[in-house]
Amino acid sequence: MIPLKEKPQYVNLDPNFTPLPKYGHLSEKTPEFLAVEPHIAAAYDKFWLGCPDFPTFRREAEVEAEAAAGSPDPYRREVQTELLHFPARDGHLVELKVYKSPKVSAEATLVYRMHGGGFCVGNHETDGAENVHAATNPDIVVVSVDYRLAPEHPFPKGLEDSYDGLIWCQQNAKTLGINPSKIILAGSSAGANLAAVLTLLTHKNSIPGILAQILHFPTVCHPQAFPSARYEFGSYVQNAENCVLSTLRYEAFLDAYLPVPPGSGSCSSRDMRLSPLLADSDSLANLPPALIQCAGVDIFRDEAFAYAIALTEADNTVEIYGYGGVPHCFPAVIPSHPSTPLFYERYNAFLKKYASSSSTNSA
Repeated sequence: MIPLKEKPQYVNLDPNFTPLPKYGHLSEKTPEFLAVEPHIAAAYDKFWLGCPDFPTFRREAEVEAEAAAGSPDPYRREVQTELLHFPARDGHLVELKVYKSPKVSAEATLVYRMHGGGFCVGNHETDGAENVHAATNPDIVVVSVDYRLAPEHPFPKGLEDSYDGLIWCQQNAKTLGINPSKIILAGSSAGANLAAVLTLLTHKNSIPGILAQILHFPTVCHPQAFPSARYEFGSYVQNAENCVLSTLRYEAFLDAYLPVPPGSGSCSSRDMRLSPLLADSDSLANLPPALIQCAGVDIFRDEAFAYAIALTEADNTVEIYGYGGVPHCFPAVIPSHPSTPLFYERYNAFLKKYASSSSTNSA
C-alpha cells in the first residue's frame, strides 16, 4: 500500500472541531452521494491499498482512464483527438492531446488544460469529460499537457512543463488552428493549482493573450501555510475522511511533490508557485476573469472560497460556485448527481462567454 502518516502533519484534526459558520454547512452529504459513497471509497482504496507506490498507482489508474475514454459517451462522437509532442526546456519530449470539433472555427480560442491527480498521478483523460465538453464548442481547441509527475519529477518540474507547453502552443498557433491571443487556462484539482499559477506567471512575465482562468476544485495553498487568521479554514478537518481525497492521502501527494530538503526540516510551502493564495497584492492585480467551482465535502473547499475572495479584493472578476453535499471532483465520480448538469452548464457558459469574445487580455 501507499505509505501514509499516522496523523496529519500540516493540519490539526481537533476532535472537538465544530463546523465553521460560512462554509461548514456545505459538508452535509446529499442522499445521492451517501448512496454511492461506499462504492467510491472502494474504488479509491483499490489504488491506495493495492499499489506499493505512486508509479504503480499511476499505471493502474491510467488503464481505467483510457477505458473511460473509449466509453460510448455521445459527446465524444462530436470531438476529434490528436497527440503531439513538444520539447521542454531540458529537451524532454512532453505529450499534448488535442481535442477539437470536426467543425472547429479558424483561429479558435485555446483552452489549455492541466489535469488533476495530486501532482503524482493522472493523464489527459483524468479530466477527459471536461476536455470533451469544451471541445464540442466549435470556437474552442482544447490542448491537454501531460506534464511530468512526482515523485520522479518533484516541484517545480510539472509547472515548468506546463509553462513550456503553453509557450509552444502560442508559437505553433497555426499548427493547432488557434488564435495565440485568445487563451483560457484551465484545470481541476492539482491541475487547477497549475492553472492558477500559470495565470500569475504569464501576468508577471508579460505573456499576452490570457483571456480567463478556470479553476475546478482547486488547491491553492499548502495547508501548512494557509492564512487561517484571514480566511475560514475548516474543510481539511471537517472533510478529513473524504472518500475521494482524504487529508492524509493528500499529504502523501504533497510530500512526494514537494519533498523536504535534507537537513532543512521544512519545505517551501509558501512559494507562490505552489501556494498562489499567498501571492502579493501586485501579483494578484489585473488578472483575467476566473471561474471557480468547488465541492462542499472536499478538503479544498475553503481555499477555493479564499482564493475567490483574494481575487475579488484585487478587483478581478470572479464567478464562484460551491456545491453542497458532494465530494471532490464530483462530476467525474458521480456523473449522475443532480448537481452535475449545473456544473457543466456553468462551465460551458463561461467558456462560451470568453471563447467568443473579441477582446484580448494583454496580461
